[in-house]
Amino acid sequence: MKRAAWIILGLLLAALAGFFAFGPRIAEHPMNRIDGLPLIPVSERARALHATLTIVDLHSDTLMWQRSLLSDRVSGHMDLPRLKDGNVTLQVFSSVTKTPRGMNYDGNSGDTDNITPLVIGQLQPPRTWTSLLERSLWHAEKLRRAMAGSNNQLLPVVKPDDIDALAGRRAIKGNGIGALLSIEGLHNLEGDPANLDRLHAAGFRMAGFTHFFDTDLAGSMHGERRYGLTPKGRQVLARMEQLGMIVDIAHCSHPCVADILAAARRPVVSSHGGVQATCKVNRNLSDEEIRGVAATGGVIGVGYWEGAVCGTSPRDTARAMRHIRDLVGIDHVALGSDYDGAITARFDTSQLTQVTQALLDEGFSEADIRQAMGLNALRVIRAGIAPL
Repeated sequence: MKRAAWIILGLLLAALAGFFAFGPRIAEHPMNRIDGLPLIPVSERARALHATLTIVDLHSDTLMWQRSLLSDRVSGHMDLPRLKDGNVTLQVFSSVTKTPRGMNYDGNSGDTDNITPLVIGQLQPPRTWTSLLERSLWHAEKLRRAMAGSNNQLLPVVKPDDIDALAGRRAIKGNGIGALLSIEGLHNLEGDPANLDRLHAAGFRMAGFTHFFDTDLAGSMHGERRYGLTPKGRQVLARMEQLGMIVDIAHCSHPCVADILAAARRPVVSSHGGVQATCKVNRNLSDEEIRGVAATGGVIGVGYWEGAVCGTSPRDTARAMRHIRDLVGIDHVALGSDYDGAITARFDTSQLTQVTQALLDEGFSEADIRQAMGLNALRVIRAGIAPL
């Protein structure tokens, strides 16, 4: 009997080891996919232009997953080698700390959480198992570790001088990619606005008020009540602008968007999504909201997936970008991939020439493409991360 017990214990331990070793990778595989449909032909003109662009992506969720940011090309949409191949200058990395079970665009409560099993399955530090704030602080630590191991190829962006240094480095050496931390839903404050200062000290420079459920700060477009900013939300908005944290309206309810646009004193971004005019999905911006973002001097990051642009072709993304340009001008167009955010895309970050070609095909000038692919976003980031 004793021998049988040891065998059973050994099998259980082996099963647990297998779960922790392979479970997180298995969980991610169906969520961050490339659909395999044909890519559009890329001309030599587009390739040559792309190689000279300053490219900024306002949103990816790569830090949520247990894989190497430095060398893993086998899963998901993004890592350092693919960022290099795509000629990306600055990547915004978002911290996702909680999502509801059965997550959908139409209505969710905040009573359940998909992320806790992922956190435990990835054997993250125990402090992150129950604390949303600690999950974000862990994401900041993961990014710092990746930067430390990148041989100065991945560089922190926390102040305007960092952007200037990055531009100089790329002009002289032709390499180096900036990394800026963002937050997908300020429920990670855990009810205490003072935690915003802790997150800022950890390097976070952008944040959205909501994700897929309503919070004590604001209503989500995908929540149950979808209200505007609460008094606590207004307090947090003022503190964000004072600290130098860019306000992101992605996932906010329409009343929340209206309240932020009316109160904002600095440029506002919609980091990832689309526009109602080309894709009538509730999370996308109306023309009135696009005008509101433009009035703050902000930008709208357009994504590459079905829920943002009603397709996965780069042409779908380019059409949404053209609508923004035609409505409010080229100064307010940007990229917001939502890579590694449980989406299916046509191309990963190494293949961003797809977007450059699609914009050429939509009749964008080379000067307009330079702005849309990154210069607009860089302008807003540089201004927005400077404290008042």
